Amino acid sequence: MKKYISAIILAVCFWASPTWAKEKNVNIYDTIREAPTESFYAADGRKMSLADFKGKFVLLMSWSRDCLPCIRELPSLKGFYDATKGTDIELVMISNDNEWSDLEEQRQFLKKYQAENLPFYVDPDGNLAESLGIFTSPHTVLINAKGHEIGRIRGSAEWNKPEVIEYIYKLKAENNNR
Repeated sequence: MKKYISAIILAVCFWASPTWAKEKNVNIYDTIREAPTESFYAADGRKMSLADFKGKFVLLMSWSRDCLPCIRELPSLKGFYDATKGTDIELVMISNDNEWSDLEEQRQFLKKYQAENLPFYVDPDGNLAESLGIFTSPHTVLINAKGHEIGRIRGSAEWNKPEVIEYIYKLKAENNNR
């Protein structure tokens, strides 16, 4: 009986993932793209680039403090982050640095929405977003372990849902060697 129930759950997860992907405007490229090299800054002020995340599957989340869908998805992003923490999946939440007076303001903003443990970064003058062709938020860029952009997710999602987490793991497994 347990094997039967497990098989049903696995089948539902397998079939639910593609449905979710279609509903959420997931676009996985046939041909990978090189990720941009523009620098950005970590919450501790360190200058970084996407190359610093090689070896990890990156979800680069472009968000804004003035974007209601971005704010609404913060609790589910926290759930996603907690569920994937310690794996080779890296969440990179990045916003334009002109939205904040300093990094502490962004830290307090995330704390207000119970998302204080999320790793956040700032994009000086929006150069990284411009290179990526991102002009709306929320917008997620998927980058494989080799540092190549493999796809995008436009709009918000309920990131902490099991089928979404499973879908991201599936994308990572299928695309990390491209």
